[in-house]
Amino acid sequence: MALEIVYHPHLYLGESMKRKKLDKIKRKLEKKPCFSGVFLVVLSRNAHDQLEIYGAKQLCWNYYTKYPPYVVGIAANQAEALALVAEIVTDCLKVRGDCVLKEYLQC
Repeated sequence: MALEIVYHPHLYLGESMKRKKLDKIKRKLEKKPCFSGVFLVVLSRNAHDQLEIYGAKQLCWNYYTKYPPYVVGIAANQAEALALVAEIVTDCLKVRGDCVLKEYLQC
């Protein structure tokens, strides 16, 4: 199973994630997401939410082969993923002055 995951150009990484291993992590996510053991911060598909956090194991669902996620952050655990969301919100506030994260991340 090979997913075609879309990544944000400025991908946010958790503190324990190494940028030099990012290509390896991406390959693992696309080929064997059940064994990747990371958490993803993705843009929400529904109109009520802005971001979602879930374990990469969720990518094993057939839904994601039809609708690949737009990944904006990768973290080693849920606490790091929450810290990434806080960092994204802070960056959005600095740049835009509001918290319209979907527009900020898709620019």
